[in-house]
Amino acid sequence: MRPGATVATDGVVIDGRASVDESMLTGESMPVDVGPGSSVTGGTIASGGRLVVRATGVGEETRLARIARLVEDAQLGKSRVQRLADRISGVFVPVVIVLAALTLIAWIVAGQPLAAGFTAAVAVLIIACPCALGLATPIAILVGTGRGAQLGILVTGPAALESAERIDTIVLDKTGTLTAGRMSVTAVTVDEGADAAEALRLIAAVERGSEHPVAYAIVAAAGEGPVASDLDALPGRGIIGHIDGVRVFAGRPALAASLGAPLSPALAAAVADGEQRGTVVVAGWADGGGMRARAVIEVADTVRPESAAAVAELRAMGLEPVLLTGDNEHVARAVAAELGIERVRAGVLPEGKVAEITALRAEGRTVAMVGDGVNDAAALASADLGIAMGGGTDAALHASDVALMRDDPRGIVTAVRLSRRTMRVIRGNLFWAFAYNVAALPLAALGLLNPMIAGAAMAFSSVFVVLNSLRLRRAG
Repeated sequence: MRPGATVATDGVVIDGRASVDESMLTGESMPVDVGPGSSVTGGTIASGGRLVVRATGVGEETRLARIARLVEDAQLGKSRVQRLADRISGVFVPVVIVLAALTLIAWIVAGQPLAAGFTAAVAVLIIACPCALGLATPIAILVGTGRGAQLGILVTGPAALESAERIDTIVLDKTGTLTAGRMSVTAVTVDEGADAAEALRLIAAVERGSEHPVAYAIVAAAGEGPVASDLDALPGRGIIGHIDGVRVFAGRPALAASLGAPLSPALAAAVADGEQRGTVVVAGWADGGGMRARAVIEVADTVRPESAAAVAELRAMGLEPVLLTGDNEHVARAVAAELGIERVRAGVLPEGKVAEITALRAEGRTVAMVGDGVNDAAALASADLGIAMGGGTDAALHASDVALMRDDPRGIVTAVRLSRRTMRVIRGNLFWAFAYNVAALPLAALGLLNPMIAGAAMAFSSVFVVLNSLRLRRAG
């Protein structure tokens, strides 16, 4: 396998070393170093080295296929939405027919004219026409989902709206949901006497010869610049090259130690601090006294600017946020602390995410899951409500109940708010339709409403339901 190639199927490395991007499966923002004996998964991307892999599973035996089966099983296990209005209408119609017949019989038994009895019975049939009941739910769903589409929120149907209204716990993936999903330089610390801009230029010069995501982040931060010569990539450790006649290295802290390039106290502190939030690159170059570490660059998957506001609003709505990620504990805790999330589960694989969702539901919680990757698909399908971010994979979008077309976590808040308002409108429609029938039926049966007035009242009831539903056009 060449650098940048996609791993074709599950297998075991028998020769070579490289970094493998497993973010689509684990959510881990940093590539994983693999070598002989390491397992690799089909669909992941190798970078920074060549690999010879022996296949261990193909087709239905691969890990991706197992995840797809988890998604399918979870979707089949979901219950169908309870269509309250349809059930009421199904019972209401025969009851009304019986009431109309009884009305006619009562008028005849009371010795009233047959024509008057027929008029009262017809008025009962007209006034009790369940048009408003039949419109109460679908018209509100139609307007609500239409408004959602305008706001970049695609809802699969009434079941999703019902679930969104009932949720009390919202589980959030980290990578690509709360964070940008791509690495970027967040801090540059240089040794005394070194210039940060010059350090970044030299480091970027050697990193331009690497295909590692961290290298891309450093090159993007540095902008245009020269490319180093005599590059020597050391998979899992870093890279060494020459620029302007100077030997430059960049890589993990262990690389600096192996080259005999000591870290000053300031750089050592920067390494210790940076590793709590993401990853660090130690870089240096040779001078008259030999190799020295001169700079520490902190690279991380940065939190989206909108994430903190979204989490705060979700909590204000009575939802408990939970961070669930395949990333390492240090990074997950740092992101959670920045966003004010107390409950964190880190280092969780796709199967483990399903187990975490199942455990939360076993506690009696109604759970929404928000994610964007293949690793989230099974969890999205297992939750009471699955919400996929717009930039997510096809697997995540397929497994979700709600898809956000914009990569903005505030869309989660809007989706929940819109669902709650839509369900309130549906209940209001049902209450009006039912109350109208309960109040008007006795009047019609007593002959106080003639068929013409009954028809006008029935039409007004339907119009009221439609107008009430149209208020959702301003929701969000």
